Amino acid sequence: MGKILSQDEIDALLTTVSAGEEEEVIREEPAAGRSAVAYDFKHPNRVSKDQIRTLENIHDNFGGHLGSVMSGLFRAVVDIDLMSVDQITYSEFIMSLVSPSCTYTFEIAPMEGLCILDFNPLLTFAFVERIFGGAGKQIETERELTGIERAVMERTTKRVFQELGKAWTRIIDVNVKPTGFETNPQFIQIVPPGETVIVITFQIKMLETTGILTICYPYVTLESVAGKLSGQSWIDATQKRISDEDRHANRENLGGVRADISMILSEMELTIREFLAIKRGDVLQLSKTPDQPVVVKVRDWPKFIARPGIVGKKRGFQVIGEYDEFANV
Repeated sequence: MGKILSQDEIDALLTTVSAGEEEEVIREEPAAGRSAVAYDFKHPNRVSKDQIRTLENIHDNFGGHLGSVMSGLFRAVVDIDLMSVDQITYSEFIMSLVSPSCTYTFEIAPMEGLCILDFNPLLTFAFVERIFGGAGKQIETERELTGIERAVMERTTKRVFQELGKAWTRIIDVNVKPTGFETNPQFIQIVPPGETVIVITFQIKMLETTGILTICYPYVTLESVAGKLSGQSWIDATQKRISDEDRHANRENLGGVRADISMILSEMELTIREFLAIKRGDVLQLSKTPDQPVVVKVRDWPKFIARPGIVGKKRGFQVIGEYDEFANV
């Protein structure tokens, strides 16, 4: 038989239940201005925002130079705008491509692995039509490229790879080389489907046609240069490039400038009376012997140290060093 509660126990139980009904549930409201961001732990962001900005700078410069090259190649104004830099999975990237397509795989040594360059079909046929003298109209067709059309696109792609290599040179010296061509992106497996890739998307406008150019870098390819993709590395590389360009420009500008060169064989002190008394046939005793080095001046500025001598039937000198090196000794 169950236990029978006393009256005191029944009153205590009812009091507890009443007190629980009157309690208010206090909920902490989220701070104003903050929003929750979903994070996928299966596909984490492996490239930082700082590295993404550096990739944007690299490919923004690439797009500007490539636009100038294509304008001359197709004899029309070609505008190339960087649309986005995203990191997604490889399977998502492949699913975003149309088929049949104009897709190239390439390697970017010394980085490891393969990358992908894809031309939208609208862009591909517009390029081909323009090369053969057309007006660059937008052509919508679903077919693979013929042998001649593919040869035309290989010529265009070669220039794209050249400009891409120049853009990467500001970070690291690279050699971009195509390795394959495919019309069905589903057949291209450069990394596992779940691997993270960086997708660079450009919008290209030429006459009446607008199309998309896409570059895909697997993370494993960029991992070896990840340390050089920081904002500070980009600034340092930019300053070094500007300094090298200025040095080259100065050499080009000053290369044809003529300058008077004189050589001081020796020096001696004379009074005005002795100087005025000098006449033809007098012998002056110099302070240096013939085998001692002399100073060579460029526009009256001491520049080199040399040894005097005779070259054939002419007098000359042999430079043995810069003046500053000997002056500091």
